[in-house]
Amino acid sequence: MAKDFILPDIGEGIVECEVVEWLVAEGDKVTEDQPICDVMTDKALVQIPAVHDGVISKLYYAKGDIALVHAPLFAMDIAGEVGAEPEQPVASSETATTSNSTELLEDFILPDIGEGIVECEIVEWLVSEGDVIEEDQAVCDVMTDKALVQIPAKYTGTVVKLYYAKGDVAQVHRPLFQMSIAGTHSAKVDVSDALVKAQTKAVEPKAAVREQAVCGTSSNAQVAAQVNQKAVASPAVRRKARELDVDLTTVPGSGKNGRIYKEDIARFVKGEVPNSIDTSPLQANTAVANTANNTTSGTRVEPIKGIKAAMAKQMIASVSTIPHFTFCDEIDLTTLIALRTELKEQYQQQGVKLTMMPFFIKALSLAMKEFPVLNSKVNDECTELSYFADHNIGMAVDSKIGLLVPNVKQCQLKSIVDIANEVTRLTDAAREGRVTPDDLKAGTISISNIGAIGGTIATPIINKPEVAIVALGKLQHLPRFDEQGQVVRKAIMQVSWSGDHRVIDGGTIARFNNLWKSYLENPANMMMAMS
Repeated sequence: MAKDFILPDIGEGIVECEVVEWLVAEGDKVTEDQPICDVMTDKALVQIPAVHDGVISKLYYAKGDIALVHAPLFAMDIAGEVGAEPEQPVASSETATTSNSTELLEDFILPDIGEGIVECEIVEWLVSEGDVIEEDQAVCDVMTDKALVQIPAKYTGTVVKLYYAKGDVAQVHRPLFQMSIAGTHSAKVDVSDALVKAQTKAVEPKAAVREQAVCGTSSNAQVAAQVNQKAVASPAVRRKARELDVDLTTVPGSGKNGRIYKEDIARFVKGEVPNSIDTSPLQANTAVANTANNTTSGTRVEPIKGIKAAMAKQMIASVSTIPHFTFCDEIDLTTLIALRTELKEQYQQQGVKLTMMPFFIKALSLAMKEFPVLNSKVNDECTELSYFADHNIGMAVDSKIGLLVPNVKQCQLKSIVDIANEVTRLTDAAREGRVTPDDLKAGTISISNIGAIGGTIATPIINKPEVAIVALGKLQHLPRFDEQGQVVRKAIMQVSWSGDHRVIDGGTIARFNNLWKSYLENPANMMMAMS
């Protein structure tokens, strides 16, 4: 029996799309997940896969036509589905009845996991297909460009299908996995799962389809050989090519009409060429490619992605648009260390971990009250300066997934103890890579505690759109002269400021640093400023 495929939502606000190319014809036999057509929205090229095995009975649009979302795109006879004709055997009706008694299959749609986040990488699956899971049980860890997020189950049931492998990139608002929900019964299949692979991963043809592409006509072979002129590939494949710095116009595709899949790129990188492609123009380069592989066998290439990719993008944007200048000074922390040592045990009994960082943060907040330009943001055209009311002070943390900068919100309203509790919470979460997106947003100034690892002086890069950052060097016990000219042992820390020279001049950063320094060298001054 023919069944219409309804074109599902293919993007926020998208109501229609252009049929760029049909990858099948009426009468073709197709398999589940096989690409059916490419459609173009006003934002991207999307590949529509089949949701069942069967035979294409009707294509409702011609190439170049405008197809409507939530309207039929094509019709197909689904393999094994029982028709309504009276001559069908009774046994078939029993099979249909039995299938209706199975549990309901439901796709888990990947929800919003952070402002501006549209995709994420599958870091690890915590379950396997066939596992019985409970509501709120952790199913997988995903990595956005800001944090590691754990995805829980919404219902109790059994995992039927994982739509992505470890390392794949999943799209927000698209199915992540499928599960059968305990205690329910199935209805008709939701056709919106057609976008499971639409913009997230290249669909791999089944063996029969791949064999058909290999054994096609000579004209098809010629089209495949001309792939250099038209690189036909899904968005996920194009993203893979960008990660590996591969020009798709040079990659022979093994799919129909020269379509390029991820494995084609992998073979190309290894210097291999699929047997289904006419490789005669490439033979001259084969020996060179093999020689290069032999001589560079020790070279390893890996894509920059996740937190590292986000950091790279942020740092490039900062150094290319912000004129940095650095100011260095040393701070005598002898008195502050003595105060902390005296209070540490007392607050530890109350469950408060009192490190040096809360004092640095509170002193910074107090100094920013006198120098609000350090707590501001300049627009891209450098025509406006926005002053923030809240002091959201970030801490650069060297986590297991890369550099994270969570921030303590509203430091101007918090006590040192309150800040200490926040520092502990954020540091522990960051080191595990599980900081929430809210903890990473809206920072106004940053502190890099690079000295905890080593080093005394640095040239930190401003965390755009902030206008300043300070790097703390390692603590050193050095000889210094006291007021009587006697050599004494002091706890000295070097600090290095970077400022946005468009809005902060040298005099401003020096005066600001002197005030911050006075609070740290004389904690009594800091206590009085807090009152």
